[in-house]
Amino acid sequence: MERNAMDEVFKALADPSRRRLLDSLNARNGQSLRELCAGLDMARQSVSKHLAVLEAANLITTLRRGREKLHYLNAVPINAIAERWISQYDRERAVALANLKTALEGDTVTHPDFVYTTYINTTAERLWQALTDPAYTRQYWGPAFETDWAAGSAMVWEEFGVRTADPQQVVLEADPYCRLSYTWHTFTPEWAEAVGVDGQTLAQLAAEPRSKVTFEIEPRGPLVKLTVIHDGFEPGSTALGMVREGWPRLLSGLKTLLETGEPLPAEAAGEAR
Repeated sequence: MERNAMDEVFKALADPSRRRLLDSLNARNGQSLRELCAGLDMARQSVSKHLAVLEAANLITTLRRGREKLHYLNAVPINAIAERWISQYDRERAVALANLKTALEGDTVTHPDFVYTTYINTTAERLWQALTDPAYTRQYWGPAFETDWAAGSAMVWEEFGVRTADPQQVVLEADPYCRLSYTWHTFTPEWAEAVGVDGQTLAQLAAEPRSKVTFEIEPRGPLVKLTVIHDGFEPGSTALGMVREGWPRLLSGLKTLLETGEPLPAEAAGEAR
């Protein structure tokens, strides 16, 4: 995260009304403007202005669902500050950041969707390659995907020497340089052993409905806006808790690789997986 972007985050967080909006979304993610106004007893115009500041700071992201625009917390900036620059601030500031980071990523978010947005200094073409080419995915993520990336095609996930295949592991949508969507992998005993997941957790994961992940790619001048939507979870999902912890570091690894040509250090990359 560049320093001017960090300044925007602190500027956005300085206003108590904007912090109330974040608290409201933390309690119930994915709210419309109408719902946010009703829940906080604030004028629609005021809420709209505060949301614009939060979105400019990348603290929230929005998705269109039918005729409504829903607002979601986006913990990427807080995660980046906490991991890269927290040592530059005093103890009180560091504690405040850590508490907000925990709130944004914690289990209090009840909406069973996971939405993250980040901006990467790259091109849409390079970002698409980083999402699909094993030469990239192995560096910042771990798995390699065996597929032709056509809608409806099967996908095989290969990681730590384990190949996971299932008829329901498929590409849902593939619009090069714009949008990519596929179902999440099957939780098998072989996968669990390879990544160190215990039997009880595996049973919980296997009993849940299969989720899906969608990547939306939007060029924004010299940057590319990447929105990751991981949904299809049920309330209290074990899988949601796991991906909520993993996605922020994974996206940091993707951004670092594309902007510097180097992957994150091994320890940080391992945490992202």
